[in-house]
Amino acid sequence: MKQINWGFIGCGEVTEKKSGPAFNEVEGSQVVAVMSRSENKARSYAERHHVRKWYTDSSELIEDPDVNAVYIATPPSSHATFAIMAMRAGKPCYIEKPLAASYNDCIRINRISEQTGVPCFVAYYRRYLPYFQKVKEIIESGTIGNVVNVQVRFSVPPRDLDFQSGKEMPWRLQPDIAGGGYFYDLAPHQIDLLQNLFGVITRAHGYPANRAHLYQAEDTLSACFFFESGIPGSGSWCFVGHESAKEDCIEVIGEKGSLSFSVFTYQPIEVITSEGKNLITVPNPPYVQLPLIKSVIQHLQGIGKCDCTSVSATAVNWVLDRVLWKN
Repeated sequence: MKQINWGFIGCGEVTEKKSGPAFNEVEGSQVVAVMSRSENKARSYAERHHVRKWYTDSSELIEDPDVNAVYIATPPSSHATFAIMAMRAGKPCYIEKPLAASYNDCIRINRISEQTGVPCFVAYYRRYLPYFQKVKEIIESGTIGNVVNVQVRFSVPPRDLDFQSGKEMPWRLQPDIAGGGYFYDLAPHQIDLLQNLFGVITRAHGYPANRAHLYQAEDTLSACFFFESGIPGSGSWCFVGHESAKEDCIEVIGEKGSLSFSVFTYQPIEVITSEGKNLITVPNPPYVQLPLIKSVIQHLQGIGKCDCTSVSATAVNWVLDRVLWKN
């Protein structure tokens, strides 16, 4: 079995619980090096997680002969640069979502992957979680009949960090770093799930607005879209709503019933048909990225195939950019 030795570029919050520990949970995989521009962060992460090497320079990590695969866990604006560096060095990548800060950068990543023959994967891990696998199973079973419409509804109040007027905002609210605001950070998971369920979105139109003026990025959006399967859909996102409007819901409407599920809170899946309402609870693993990371590792070991590639992830960025009028 081929041993996969990972180097992490970026060791922030997402690597602490969601992803980082999972790389050591899979047979034939281990984390051998981490990198952060902050020496303190890199050293601290390495010590706490028993990683042998740490760097403050991404090139040194990529060039490390002990590293044969790279996990990129930095803000989206740097994804393309690090991915291209790694693939040109012959090292496969696993990149945090979204794939990049723009559709055009996604195309650049795919071009290099094709030219070098080095695979690139993206952390749309919800596809692989038992909760969403159950959603897919219910839809494909015909329980709610032929699907006729899909609706995304998401609303949350602003966070305390959003009120830092005159101060440097979190990177997720800086469009030049994140690609957009919270929409560009959260909606990718929703859109990727929908495309995994119903096929690629071929038409998308959006109406972004900044209603609260707490930061530069859009804070409220409405959108409509159309899947290659012929299903129309719509979505509304509000990141400055009142607590009373808080919601995290995707509703799938069928000819025989409806199905509702959450994307971030994992509320019980609700299925309503002529037979009544059924609530289904599905637990997820403690490290939520583990099922996808295992699939990526087995792909690199030649004993499986992972379809969560940069090519499949690019369709998400196309939708995001269309909704935000970026292309």
